Amino acid sequence: MPTLNELSEREVLALAITSEEEDSRIYETFADQCRENFPASARAFAAMAEEERGHRADLYSLYRQRFGEHLPAIRRDDVRGFFRRKPVWLSKHLPLERMRQEVAIMEMEAANFYERAADQTTDVSVRELFVHLAEVERGHEKKAAQIEETHLGAEQRSEEALVQHRLFVLQYVQPGLTGLIDGSVSTLAPLFAAAFATHSNKDTFLVGLAASLGAGISMGISEAMADDGIISGRGSPWLRGVVCGLMTTIGGLGHTVPYLIPGIWDNAFAIATILAGITVAIELVAIAWVRTRYMETPFFRSVIQVIVGGALVLAAGVIIGSA
Repeated sequence: MPTLNELSEREVLALAITSEEEDSRIYETFADQCRENFPASARAFAAMAEEERGHRADLYSLYRQRFGEHLPAIRRDDVRGFFRRKPVWLSKHLPLERMRQEVAIMEMEAANFYERAADQTTDVSVRELFVHLAEVERGHEKKAAQIEETHLGAEQRSEEALVQHRLFVLQYVQPGLTGLIDGSVSTLAPLFAAAFATHSNKDTFLVGLAASLGAGISMGISEAMADDGIISGRGSPWLRGVVCGLMTTIGGLGHTVPYLIPGIWDNAFAIATILAGITVAIELVAIAWVRTRYMETPFFRSVIQVIVGGALVLAAGVIIGSA
């Protein structure tokens, strides 16, 4: 997956065109959702969608002048460093505040993209257009803030606070949650396989410790290498990598620590396994709560998803260890 710096000028222009088209569809979805209860916001979103279509037309006109009619098939998902957006159908039925946050993220990313693209283009007309579009996208962030201030009443928050909250979610919550899920779920199989194969607290603890540390290092490096944070606005890649790695390790160690119970205790293995099982349940509920709190995932659905996933991994470890 290439970075923006590795794309040709033709590919950068094509990427800008497809991005503007995708954003316009998302804004239209928001406008349709707000039309009944928040007509003023609906008009604002519709105007933003129209503006994005105008940007696409300007970009495509410039593209045709330089490269002809054929547009390379390239999207944001094909370029490393872009924040992955939900499909349009998943953007429906969001509360107004969440829509406003989505708009702010979209426009911050778009502005960062145009600024980076302007720096690397060699054509003066293309650079001027990219600089202009970056300024326009920055203005959209303020327009999104005005939508919230108009309709959220007592829940109004300043733009600075919203930016800080958004960055907190992008830089800490998302990589931390990714790590916690991986550490809590992926280490279940080796831990409980070792537990039921050896019935030894010491051996099980060593396997769990190795799995947790190994997963933490792997996930931390993967997170740091996946996105440099410049376009997506997700901040320092190494900071996210540290957060992800630490939460992965913590997630794995949570159900590993009970196996520190000395083997000389009566029923030491049974006690440790029961405590590890309780810890796993607590971890899965915590994951569901974080997803509900920051990702707007319904709590019950999130609990079912993480419990089913955790149960399958746990069962695999028990079956393999008992074989």
